[in-house]
Amino acid sequence: MATFHFDLVSPEKLAFSGEVDQVDIPGVEGDFGVLAGHAPVVAAIRPGILTVTTGGKHEKIIVLGGIAEVSDKGLTVLADVATSLAELDRAQFAATVSEMEEALKEHEGDEFDQAIARLDHFKSIQHELNSTAMH
Repeated sequence: MATFHFDLVSPEKLAFSGEVDQVDIPGVEGDFGVLAGHAPVVAAIRPGILTVTTGGKHEKIIVLGGIAEVSDKGLTVLADVATSLAELDRAQFAATVSEMEEALKEHEGDEFDQAIARLDHFKSIQHELNSTAMH
């Protein structure tokens, strides 16, 4: 399988840099996979789990929004937050979801709609974390 260069960058660090076989990205307009030779594209990322495949091994990384750019040089993801599952504090993540639910009372109108959408994304991540496929 042909490989391509992938960089995952967050404000805190360079979370990943290297040659990969495939990257599956949680896009705002739907999840999508990138392989070598993918057409150039820029896409917004929603909170979700990004999967990096190299040599048959899958590394799952939580991203909380950002931008993905595919070019002739490879794939670059600029993530608002990027945390590997190995680094994730699941109890803290669950606490964050609970805090988001509690904070819904403070929102109304468009703010409420945006808060609900973000909470849905976080709950989706939490569901994936708790499914048997993630263990």
